[in-house]
Amino acid sequence: MWASDLARVPFRPEEGMEVLARGRPDVYPRSGKLSFVVSEIQPVGAGALQLAFEQLKARLAAEGLFAPERKKRLPLLPRRIGVVTSRHGAAVRDVLKVLGARFPNAHVTIWPVAVQGASAPDEIAGAVTSLSRLAAADVVIVARGGGSRDDLSAFNDERVVRAVAACAIPTISAVGHEVDVTLTDLAADLRAATPS
Repeated sequence: MWASDLARVPFRPEEGMEVLARGRPDVYPRSGKLSFVVSEIQPVGAGALQLAFEQLKARLAAEGLFAPERKKRLPLLPRRIGVVTSRHGAAVRDVLKVLGARFPNAHVTIWPVAVQGASAPDEIAGAVTSLSRLAAADVVIVARGGGSRDDLSAFNDERVVRAVAACAIPTISAVGHEVDVTLTDLAADLRAATPS
């Protein structure tokens, strides 16, 4: 498999893994050696994205990013709350409604980001890192409403997970519905089962 094709594979092929490979035969003229040039590869059984998720989860867990002892305590009465989410989604309205009822005197800063799509991981990670570096809040909430596994994929991106784990400010992950568990949920100091 050429490196350019291998770079597009979402999981890491391992020795002994059963896979389904698509490719073409190739003959090296000087020696007459026949080879099979693979262009696509899928694991047999679990899907490639699920396998990539499990591999990343295991690797980050081994590094201690999800360890309970590294989690920070949340402030009892936060005065400044940073919310990293889409400016136009239902999650921001839900979070603002709940914060208004529970912490009416808190100053809430919305840091608008894309919560899905190609630019989302960089935007989310950048916002969390900036809030941490600027010490701009007492607590950071990373929020997004529910959706499909693909819709929530930005919150399983290694850049986002590492940014949340490295944040100097206590973090809350309010991503998806109660049944949705992302790697960001595991790295955050607290997981909110729903944005509420």
